[in-house]
Amino acid sequence: MAIKRNEKILRPEPLKGRFITVLFCMGAVFFALVARAAYIQVIEPDRLRYEGDLRTVRVSEDRVQRGTISDRNGVELAVSVPVQTVWADPKRIHEAGGFEDRRRWEALSEVFNTPLPQLLSKVENPERRFVYLERMVTPAVARYVRELNIPGVSLKEESRRFYPTGEISAHLVGITNIDGRGLDGVEALYDSYLTGASGQRRYRRDGQGRVIEELEVTEAQLPQSITLSLDQRIQAHAYRELKKAVSYHQATSGSVVVVDVDTGEVLAMANSPSYNPNNRNDLQPHQIRNRAIADSFEPGSTVKPLVVMQALASGEYDESSLIDTRPGWLNMGGRRVQDGKNEGVLTLSGVLARSSNVGTAKLALEVGIDELLENYYSVGFGTDTGTALFGEAFGQLRHRNRWSDFEVAALSYGYGLSTTTMQLAQMYSILGNGGVRRPLSILARQEAQEGVRVFPEELTRRVLEMMQAVTEEGGTGVRAHVPGYSVAGKTGTTRKAIAGGYGDEYVSLFAGVIPAHDPKLAIVVMINEPGGDSYHGGTVSAPVFSTIAEQAVRVLNIAPDRLQGERVRVAGVSVEGQP
Repeated sequence: MAIKRNEKILRPEPLKGRFITVLFCMGAVFFALVARAAYIQVIEPDRLRYEGDLRTVRVSEDRVQRGTISDRNGVELAVSVPVQTVWADPKRIHEAGGFEDRRRWEALSEVFNTPLPQLLSKVENPERRFVYLERMVTPAVARYVRELNIPGVSLKEESRRFYPTGEISAHLVGITNIDGRGLDGVEALYDSYLTGASGQRRYRRDGQGRVIEELEVTEAQLPQSITLSLDQRIQAHAYRELKKAVSYHQATSGSVVVVDVDTGEVLAMANSPSYNPNNRNDLQPHQIRNRAIADSFEPGSTVKPLVVMQALASGEYDESSLIDTRPGWLNMGGRRVQDGKNEGVLTLSGVLARSSNVGTAKLALEVGIDELLENYYSVGFGTDTGTALFGEAFGQLRHRNRWSDFEVAALSYGYGLSTTTMQLAQMYSILGNGGVRRPLSILARQEAQEGVRVFPEELTRRVLEMMQAVTEEGGTGVRAHVPGYSVAGKTGTTRKAIAGGYGDEYVSLFAGVIPAHDPKLAIVVMINEPGGDSYHGGTVSAPVFSTIAEQAVRVLNIAPDRLQGERVRVAGVSVEGQP
């Protein structure tokens, strides 16, 4: 018989400490999750959106080309052309085994003309996602890169600036850098007008690449094109003749400016030496210098018409007045003013024709320094010409309380002040248009800008009549003569200043207007430091003026005003003008 015993059943009793610990941990985890969610949603929600946008949001760009620069007749001077740029994604190159075939990289370095170690160093960092390998390659190189098919190496379309006229218009048009920003000339001056802004389209796409939402669309801002006042036909001829003269006379440099006297538009502005903006591999800093506006020099005898004008304005002189220049020199306070030879007694016209320093000095001392300086200021010496081009020099025109007689005399024949070729062109355009000063313009104008009258029209007409003697028989500028046209001009030859005085180098000048009876063009030629024994303005610069002026009047269909007794060419046939 079984004996029943009272046995105590043992059941596990929960440990109070463990329960609390577990409960606390679960609460802490829950609290951490809630806190993290609150932090993400409330305190820093943008980061999560950013991470999501990286995966789903894409941006496409609507690129715009830089605006075109053209001359007054629509000839393109600067255009943008599409080109390919080679770029790489270093991260993808490392992940996709882009370095496995080293021969491809050797071929790439050879076509880029870049050492292989230098090329590989650009893509050695796997954290980078974009790096340029070669900017703006030729179509043949782009095709070769595409055929190499290197993982992570791709092509990107960009635009490159191309200058159809090359070195002919380089200084005025200017250049851009590799990113299309203007560095010099019109490219820099009107960079914001020419640039425009690319359009953008931001959209969201799903995992299959389908567009599910348009987020933002920014319309492209089209660039503006610029029409210059330049006439490329005149510009090309001026550059060729200037380059030829600089080379022939073994000169250091030279400049030519052609201005429409009625509107103040610059029709040509050429410099030598120049440079090819499409090939800058061997470009030197001195080649970029726009010497027509940046190089200042003493203008010499080219300012003598202003002295004669002031003498006429005083009422003490007229066309029949005689100036005794004998014996060909004049002593002033221990200094000497002299002519090349004894010119004897001259009329005012003769003073200009023979370029007499003695005659001009006597006139200046009679009219006074204040009136002389006023004339110089009136034509724009010592200030800008209005072109607004970067690097324009103002020249130098000092004003003193006391002037010696010799300083007044020197100022009358163009020493003791400095001007640029562009400033001289403005002076002669004022003489040519009847005494009205207008700002010069490198942009084409629909109509002439209103100017300020600085000289009476009758006075300028009388001076122009006298200046014609310079280019006629017996004048110093006879080589500036243009068949069939009257020319009013003035030669100039100045010694270049050095420390302590003047050296043995010269500046050769000729400035004038054509036709003299109804001026349309003002042309200035400057040849800097011509070599050899020929350095005078009448022998070096005057012939350049003649050839440029002859071509310019033909291009612009300016009617001849002096056919009598002249031999002119009509349709390739030389004929003798009849009275």
